Amino acid sequence: MSAFSNGSNQGNWLGRLRAGLAKTRQEFSAVFSYTEVGPELLVNLEALLLASDVGAASTGALLSQLRDRAPKAENPAQLKVRLKEILTRWLAPLERTLDLGVRYPCIVMLVGVNGAGKTTSIGKLAGYLKDQGFSVLLAAGDTFRAAAQEQLAAWAERIGVPIVAQPGGDPGAVAFDAIGAARARGIDVVLVDTAGRLPTQLHLMDELKRLKRVVAKAQAGAPHQVWLVLDAGTGQNGLSQVRAFDEALGLTGIVLTKLDGTAKGGMLVAIAQQRPIPVRFLGVGEGAHDLRPFVVDEFVAALLD
Repeated sequence: MSAFSNGSNQGNWLGRLRAGLAKTRQEFSAVFSYTEVGPELLVNLEALLLASDVGAASTGALLSQLRDRAPKAENPAQLKVRLKEILTRWLAPLERTLDLGVRYPCIVMLVGVNGAGKTTSIGKLAGYLKDQGFSVLLAAGDTFRAAAQEQLAAWAERIGVPIVAQPGGDPGAVAFDAIGAARARGIDVVLVDTAGRLPTQLHLMDELKRLKRVVAKAQAGAPHQVWLVLDAGTGQNGLSQVRAFDEALGLTGIVLTKLDGTAKGGMLVAIAQQRPIPVRFLGVGEGAHDLRPFVVDEFVAALLD
């Protein structure tokens, strides 16, 4: 049994997820501690949803459904159950079974803004995939930042997976060589790191598009996955990032990091309503095992129970 799937680590993971969302969960508990379902409860709930990064449009839609139910709810606890049902239904499309074994090697390209935790997430992903029985190779495509390559090389050594890097080289050349090496070695998955950039830096977004084209030349149909690494603490700005990177590259997934920080959790509700791209993994810490697949029931329970 892998280190990622045993009961002990699962319990630790759920505990860290709950701890990361503790503040929001406590605020929901306070709202639903009223003795009756009335206007004050709904007003305070609206304020909390907005403060939790759910966004104005999603908050309005959520409250509309809750108000339809409010007269039938005998007490706030029943209304909270209804809220949980709605959130679970809305977030369900974000939970998708991930099949990386369709093509060999499967090329996963990871993108995001500076400071989102991209390189660290790639290291954790490599460890997770290796524990699931996949062979993994890392492509150090962030050639802009020497520290990124050093950081990725440290993860490769720690986990025991190969890495292809060219200090100061061209990201496309690194990715091309990495894919060739993976084919020669019979590697299952290639994780391609890229330099962080803001969506407003159009020349850098164009560079990502070029890199994607190079990957497609190296292997037909690649990249098979394009994932945005998103800092959960960015709030509603995160939705703008999702839109911009999706329009530029065609995202197939999101890796949501830093849920153990100042994140409030509501951003996922806005994404589900306005840009329902699968959330592949959640990150709640700096440890090697602090990245796990997104499971709707676990997330909603950590938010409300």
